[in-house]
Amino acid sequence: MSTDLQGAADTTRFVGAWREWKAKRERDLAEPYGWLALVSLDWLEDSPRTYPGLPGLWWQDQDAAHVDTQGAELKHDGEPFTGVRRIELVNSGAGTRVSAGGVEIEIARRGGYLIRVHDPAAPVLRDFHGVPAYEPRPEWVLTGRFEPFDEPRPTTVGAVVEGLSHVYVAPGVVRFEHDGAEHTLTAFNGKDGGLSVLFTDATSGVTTYAANRSLPVPAAAADGTVVLDFTRAANLPCAFTDYATCPLPPAGNRLPFAVEAGEKLPYERGADGR
Repeated sequence: MSTDLQGAADTTRFVGAWREWKAKRERDLAEPYGWLALVSLDWLEDSPRTYPGLPGLWWQDQDAAHVDTQGAELKHDGEPFTGVRRIELVNSGAGTRVSAGGVEIEIARRGGYLIRVHDPAAPVLRDFHGVPAYEPRPEWVLTGRFEPFDEPRPTTVGAVVEGLSHVYVAPGVVRFEHDGAEHTLTAFNGKDGGLSVLFTDATSGVTTYAANRSLPVPAAAADGTVVLDFTRAANLPCAFTDYATCPLPPAGNRLPFAVEAGEKLPYERGADGR
């Protein structure tokens, strides 16, 4: 096969794999109890109280969230319970769910405790018709190098909610070149031994969501080499809904050039998808 034909075949495979990724990404977003199903966010108070449309009493203390069923039929992580349930979570970590009829009430710890209602009838979910994105181009797949810190560093970042912050562990930085210049991005731990990079760039607030995008980076090779596939740069939940508390990128994670790859500003935020 000639070099040109081989190159065309490689590009076809690359684009096909990207379209499969995008289709799965949009299926995941359209899950009936996913991020697009959020309809409310409330911060728990120190005294038990009710919240509109929700059964039971809800409150927090210094360490945990509490819910008193008040006779309602509730389930925590699929398990029915009665009376008072105490739920202690890690700050900035994963949340947990309480089911009540046709909705799921997410409990999360973000400094204090919050509750968010996921409703399959949410308007954003009902009207969802995909995520606009740049056309995939292989030149946006770059090679970099992961440089671990001597010890992982707790890193405090801001959030899209004013006054809120998140603390994550940064194992190191990723260095790469673009147009002859070197750039460095602080990385957090990702899935399957990989990394997660939050960043902004010259498209942020123009064609892409202003606050952040997330880039998954597969685990580094033995020599530290990593692949940065910017065509898979994805929006965080806050790009779609006002009921998310997404982190902002660490200081220094703003790229000075336009990353014209990956997901654009969602239709839900007024994007036209071009």
